[in-house]
Amino acid sequence: MIEIERLTKRYGATTAVDRLSFTVRPGVVTGFLGPNGAGKSTTLRMVLGLNTPTGGTVTVAGVPFADRPRGLRHVGALLDAGDVHGGRSARAHLSALARANRVPPGRVDEVLAEVGLGAAAGRRIGGYSLGMRQRLGIAGALLGDPPVLLFDEPLNGLDPEGVLWVRGLFRRLADEGRTVFVSSHMMAEMEHTADHLVVIGRGRLLADQSLAEFSARDAASSVAVRSPELPALADVLRAEGAEVRLAEPRFGVVTGMPAARIGELASRHGVVLHELAVRTSSLESAFLSLTADSVEYPAGEAR
Repeated sequence: MIEIERLTKRYGATTAVDRLSFTVRPGVVTGFLGPNGAGKSTTLRMVLGLNTPTGGTVTVAGVPFADRPRGLRHVGALLDAGDVHGGRSARAHLSALARANRVPPGRVDEVLAEVGLGAAAGRRIGGYSLGMRQRLGIAGALLGDPPVLLFDEPLNGLDPEGVLWVRGLFRRLADEGRTVFVSSHMMAEMEHTADHLVVIGRGRLLADQSLAEFSARDAASSVAVRSPELPALADVLRAEGAEVRLAEPRFGVVTGMPAARIGELASRHGVVLHELAVRTSSLESAFLSLTADSVEYPAGEAR
């Protein structure tokens, strides 16, 4: 578990993280979202003790990460896939990490195979593609078999197969009871991957809720209705307080009434239904709506 309490980081007159408080719990994949410059990477670096907070606290399983010896056995992290020595091989890079953290040497080949780099383990990292470096970074995070894992933009550079693999990996890690914290700007993937979301803007907490709750916050849910007797049904629904917009004589959109209630009223009045489908807003639309005032450099802004 990661616990963040009133965490603050200032750089001179600039406040990158502003009294941020939330908890990342085990057993779920928590997505960490925010516009560019929101403070996501700074927050992750403070979790790992790489940046010192100006105020507040951050602990992993109740202890500051910097106080833990052999850190990779407690927290695995991928912050920057390019932050590796290009002249080393993948095996040499991971072997050095293993020795520093007292991880059994056999674990190196295990994680290389797990991320699909077994055949490329002896090649210099400088010749790796971005996707291969991302896989190597994930291997480094998994090396100590830690209970807590942090990933900053882990999907950059991955091909569709790689994205699907990472999605399954995060799900498996969470199902094993680990704490999985993923920062990403890829809304579509977070919609398929995350169970819970923490959203920040200008260093402040904007949302801390389940994926379903967050996606539904953008607008009132609506129900698509198709019926050969739609005008008559529309009169019934309006009389019950619903709003009905007829896009076609047989198709309309209802707001202000759940689908179950619409179905009950249609049955009571003998109206045949050909379609009754709940429409929900997307994660992307909800995110853009929530963070509209937190974008540092909106497109089209006058300079």
